[in-house]
Amino acid sequence: MIDSVKDCAVSSLLGVDHKIVYVIPPYQREYTWSKTHWEDLIDDVLGAPEGYFLGSIICINQQKDATDIAQLELVDGQQRITTLSILLAALYSCLAARKGELDEDENASLINLRRKLVLKEPADHPRLTPQRQNNNAGDYVAVLSEAGVIKQLRNRPGNLGNRRIMKCYRYFVDQIEARISPAEPSHSQLLRMVEQVSAAVLVKIEVKNHSDAYVLFESLNNRGAQLTPIDLIKNKLLASTHGKDALAVEAVFEEWMGIIDLLGDDYSLQERFFRQYYNAFKEVLNDVVNEPVATRSNLIRIYEKLIEHGHEEFVSRISAAADFYSQIAGGSRSSENPALNAGFIRLRRAQGAPSHLLLMYLMTNQGRLNLTDGDLVEICDLLVAFFVRRNVTGLPATYELQRLFMAITHQLHHGVGEPIFEMLRERLVGISSSDDLFREKLAGNAYEDSYDMTRFILCSLAEASMTDETRVDLWAMEGKRHAWSVEHIFPQGANIPASWVEMMGGSPEVAKAVQAEHVHTLGNLSITRFNATLSNKSFLDKLNARDSNGNSVGLKNMLRINDDVISESTWTKQHIVQRSQQLVDAAFSYFRLK
Repeated sequence: MIDSVKDCAVSSLLGVDHKIVYVIPPYQREYTWSKTHWEDLIDDVLGAPEGYFLGSIICINQQKDATDIAQLELVDGQQRITTLSILLAALYSCLAARKGELDEDENASLINLRRKLVLKEPADHPRLTPQRQNNNAGDYVAVLSEAGVIKQLRNRPGNLGNRRIMKCYRYFVDQIEARISPAEPSHSQLLRMVEQVSAAVLVKIEVKNHSDAYVLFESLNNRGAQLTPIDLIKNKLLASTHGKDALAVEAVFEEWMGIIDLLGDDYSLQERFFRQYYNAFKEVLNDVVNEPVATRSNLIRIYEKLIEHGHEEFVSRISAAADFYSQIAGGSRSSENPALNAGFIRLRRAQGAPSHLLLMYLMTNQGRLNLTDGDLVEICDLLVAFFVRRNVTGLPATYELQRLFMAITHQLHHGVGEPIFEMLRERLVGISSSDDLFREKLAGNAYEDSYDMTRFILCSLAEASMTDETRVDLWAMEGKRHAWSVEHIFPQGANIPASWVEMMGGSPEVAKAVQAEHVHTLGNLSITRFNATLSNKSFLDKLNARDSNGNSVGLKNMLRINDDVISESTWTKQHIVQRSQQLVDAAFSYFRLK
């Protein structure tokens, strides 16, 4: 079934001297990775102290002539390989822009980087061919052209900047440039990034035909759970009691299970706790472990040392921290203070997980720092405002967040000469985006740029104006979906209904232009309970829709955020622009840091 299995560094997988190309077959899904995946990949690959493991790929190799180009059909791993290739293109672009600074050897590295993306013969043949669905193949070639890897295209694909592949490329360029420090030559830092990406490792599995590929794919995805780092830490902890009586082993096991029960069944939350525990309390753990930061790759090594130093002390400390973390991060425990619990929930919804290490530190040291629960609520609200701004603007970069909160805990450990809240606000304002950039991003295509954050902003504004009579749970779930979701007032679909074409001026071209520029802006968005039933309905139908019992299921849903919509009889570009400005002002004021 399996022809070969090799662990390959990216430098080997895309070897300069190898005539290997990877083709994503048309039956595979289109490119679907989003900003969250891009963040994880660049942070993991550039943050790993050694070659980062990217997982496995499965290829079908039906090459018959050794002199031919080896065309491998990529049947598993296409999202990773596509994103990795886009990252390499972004690095090439940033490095090529500094070509004048490169010496002869460094220029050779730039050429080799280009050869990771295109073959030498046939000239400029891409090493990766995405599928054509949603113009993936054309967009990828456009990325190579924009990066300078191949010559400029005469005709760029239409609407290129609004699709994922070009967005991914531009995101990586921005992130790479943001990581460049003025402390050393920029081209040296870029070459080091290229080396880190080239050292990342994948397991490449080759099979001969689609039947073998399918069987292997099913086997790999149904093989059962492998041992995780958390399992290995547990095993090390239990092994530390070797030679003791059964009761001692049982007691340690019960304490460990108590920690896991607090964290809940979500493995990602468990792993994040163990990383953030070390990063939060690094100052007091330095006498045992001297790792600069806990990452996925060194997690086991850190906890082996902590356990070897004394498992009783380890379990005692980490159990108390896990109790607090469970309340903060949404484990099995909730805070007994309703206001504090609500603050933790708001922070989770604002995607504030990087700050959980700070809150865990504050709660562990609440007495020493003389903090009340009310102080913690205010700090949660401050962090919510910070993360909304951060997630809307992309600043600071993801990799800076951990450094920020570790630096704050370091400062708290050594004492601060001012109120903690004021110190935190000063630190957060100092690293946050400017007010002008925050406003600019709020006024842009908010829905397309970040659906989750747009929904959070709209729900927050709606909740702020609720009364006891109008209060509804905008976070209620129906299965795995929110019952209340974001509704486009002017529809976003490609086929604009005739009623909307007329409302936008009567011309399909004008309607499409308005749609392209304004459909995803805040002014055209609302929160509704019955999104699916509204869809492409006319404006008046969206206002007045009722169910079979006569209940309003349209925009007249008692949310004050819709008041300026339901008072209108038409919905035009001018209405969208005006409402956008109003919502931008409201969001800017609501999530103010200063």
